[in-house]
Amino acid sequence: MSSQPLRIALLPGDGIGPEVTAEAVNVLNAVGQRFGHSFEFGTGLIGGCAIDETGTALPPDTVDLCRASDAVLLGAVGGPKWDNPTAAVRPEQGLLGIRKALGLFANLRPVKLAPALLEASTLKPEVLAGVDLLVVRELTGGIYFGPRQEATADDPTAFDTMLYTQPEIEQVTRLAAAAARGRSGRLASVDKANVLASSRLWRRVVTEVVRAEFPDVELEHVLVDAMAMHLIRRPSAYDVVLAENLFGDILTDEASMLAGSMGLLPSASLGTDLNGHGHPRGLYEPIHGSAPDIAGKGVANPLAAILSAAMLLRHSLGMENEAQAVERAVESVLADGLRTGDIAWGAKEILGTVEMGAAVVSRLTAIN
Repeated sequence: MSSQPLRIALLPGDGIGPEVTAEAVNVLNAVGQRFGHSFEFGTGLIGGCAIDETGTALPPDTVDLCRASDAVLLGAVGGPKWDNPTAAVRPEQGLLGIRKALGLFANLRPVKLAPALLEASTLKPEVLAGVDLLVVRELTGGIYFGPRQEATADDPTAFDTMLYTQPEIEQVTRLAAAAARGRSGRLASVDKANVLASSRLWRRVVTEVVRAEFPDVELEHVLVDAMAMHLIRRPSAYDVVLAENLFGDILTDEASMLAGSMGLLPSASLGTDLNGHGHPRGLYEPIHGSAPDIAGKGVANPLAAILSAAMLLRHSLGMENEAQAVERAVESVLADGLRTGDIAWGAKEILGTVEMGAAVVSRLTAIN
């Protein structure tokens, strides 16, 4: 049993964020009861709801809450109400801000297909068989953070700069290579080195780090346009995929469709800052957006948020057995044909958000 409560910051955010986060909390509480842990939750504002209440997408109190916690569980940010790219304050600034405040430099997105849902994808089952990917995306550099200029009436020119430094590439490469070493030993690094100077630096640094520090890891360099094709044609050929910020953002959304729905896939954002238990103080979130069209209807799929909680247990709390128990509970629910509307293929029963969360809790309690 934990000697003291494990502190988790909850940032439910906008749209369906509060709904799916609530189910993830229920699952974590069930984990606590089964395994003898005590979780303590604190809630903060981020995104559009934070703008409405405080005028900023990331209030200082939210940052303080996250820094005082062992891990952060986030729902989603954004929605039509705040959908104005030229606004001075936007919900997405909260997400970028919390990543920077916590020093989260790598986003991990696993794509592992549930056998019960192989035929739910638009791809042929034989193409999807054996897919078990981990995409590692660099989070704090690249075109999202480089020098930029907005177009104005006086100067109708705009630019964004894909800027990287060697240390930024080194730290994310070490994380990805360590992950590859713990899996199949294969790492595919994505770039556009035939065109971009930043990609040529990326390829050189990745090669040097793997060669010097991970000689047992098999490294392959893949151009981003080729990887976009390979993920559809032969996704099972890859294990750990490393990509810079923009390429990783696009490729992970593409890879999510291998599973048939974004509502199934979790993510973890990790950095160098350790919590009081010696593990990374990570931020965990489903990869889907705020889905404002279904918000409040009780039909959102909570499984990605629940699986994000499993990643939280694994990476920030060092609870591998507990994480696997959650994942097995999700697999059991899907194997029995329980579905939400977005994954209705082969359904024996269509459940709402709360009912699906309750089904996972029930299986978690029963699984040995």
